[in-house]
Amino acid sequence: MADTDAFPLRISDPADPRVAGFVSIKERDLIGRQGLFIAEGTVVLRMLASAHAAGRGITAEAILILENRLDGLRDILATFPENLPVYVATAAVFDAIAGFNMHRGVLALGRREGMAGRDALLATVPAHGLVLAACGISNHDNMGSMFRNAAAFGVDAVLMDETSCDPLYRKAIRVSVGSVLSVPFAREGSIAALVARLQAEGFAIWGLSPRGETDLHDIPPSPRTALLVGTEGEGLPAAILSSIRTARIRQRPGLDSLNVATATGIALHQVAMINGFI
Repeated sequence: MADTDAFPLRISDPADPRVAGFVSIKERDLIGRQGLFIAEGTVVLRMLASAHAAGRGITAEAILILENRLDGLRDILATFPENLPVYVATAAVFDAIAGFNMHRGVLALGRREGMAGRDALLATVPAHGLVLAACGISNHDNMGSMFRNAAAFGVDAVLMDETSCDPLYRKAIRVSVGSVLSVPFAREGSIAALVARLQAEGFAIWGLSPRGETDLHDIPPSPRTALLVGTEGEGLPAAILSSIRTARIRQRPGLDSLNVATATGIALHQVAMINGFI
């Protein structure tokens, strides 16, 4: 575990190369980090420690902390490996590094490497399991909220097509309250290939749509269930909807549909209840 008594690893210059990965966070969000990601906040830091220990291909590279937050974080820091660099800085230096006022005062630089792909991840889903599948989710707030729902309702894996946004984007991690780091996921291939793979693995696939043929509450129990959701507006492609069973959330007329994250939460709760996942 990290030796929190080995300080100071103090940063007094925002240009210190040791913290280069934390510089100008918002600008780096736009250009990508080539396998690295930023996690922020105490709760997310704890989730990162658990993910690091679990060996799922998510590891911590370094931690940057506001100096007055250090004492309150020693228990979490002690769960990281001893050789993990932990840096501290004053508020002025911390904000200069991040590029904006970081009131949370807790940042971690993580790396994804060797994460399980779609098929390998499906092989880990138990015989009585629940999968959330997504197509074309482009909004990071929605992505983060969907992962938070997935964690709350016992989803074993989140599988996304290649057109969906990156769950390890900083905002998605933050909105998920770290659930992106705890729920196994894979993002690859087309939605057609994903659906075919789920069918081959014996999942009962239910596509969520305002025009679904079955009321959500009438979905029958199944040993393995996959809930499939699409982006707001266009929803799931017609070719996909015609190849699977579809369900709708009953609502008052006059509104086209619910926000995809809200709809996902409602549907996952119902599916988890009928299958005994919660």
